[in-house]
Amino acid sequence: METVAMHIANGIVNAQVSAVFALIAVIALAICVARGRADLDDRLAPMAGLVAAFIFAVQMLNFQVLPGVSGHLLGGTLAVILVGPWVGALCVSTVLIIQCLLFADGGLTALGLNITNMAILGTAAGYLLVAGLLRVLPKTATGLAVTGFVASVIGVVIASQGFVLQYWLGGTTDLSLPTIIGTMAGVHTLIGIGEGLITATTVATVARVRPDLVYALRRFRKQARPAAGVTPAMRSAS
Repeated sequence: METVAMHIANGIVNAQVSAVFALIAVIALAICVARGRADLDDRLAPMAGLVAAFIFAVQMLNFQVLPGVSGHLLGGTLAVILVGPWVGALCVSTVLIIQCLLFADGGLTALGLNITNMAILGTAAGYLLVAGLLRVLPKTATGLAVTGFVASVIGVVIASQGFVLQYWLGGTTDLSLPTIIGTMAGVHTLIGIGEGLITATTVATVARVRPDLVYALRRFRKQARPAAGVTPAMRSAS
């Protein structure tokens, strides 16, 4: 079996299951495009480009997991924190598509599988974890770093189990399911720790320098409301 540099290769999951997940990926990305338009503004648009470029770079760090399948940093949690869940999923998807079409990283027939796992499932898990953790942790650079680390570790493991489900539905190799579950979870826990450190360092740095560029912090920022009966004109005159 040919080993590829990244992602799921062609033939690891049968054509029927691959087609189903390709449809799931298309529907999910269409929703992300529709919802992401509301988030895009003068700050988020250039940040999305930078996030996609950064994710492309960190995904070059690659670790072989199974024949035809490799593990690497995903970047979903990092994207969620900096540009939000909808645009974040689009950033990761764009990276995966470019890697597949231009660099043959991951099979073309498996593109829907890879997008579902890394761009949709990984990003969704990261978003839910970030949203939950920031309700109890301080909304500071340190709190954001802790949030990014924990969400990255758990999010990467959850994304890896997406492949387990796909393999269970239509795997074509002789590897046993318990072996795949244990290997994917164990290896991706280690990968998640590495991603967590990178995510924590990156988001904490951005939060200290330009907190207004961090989507997760803007989401929780409370707008200052004028006291009852006090108008902007009255405040400027005082």
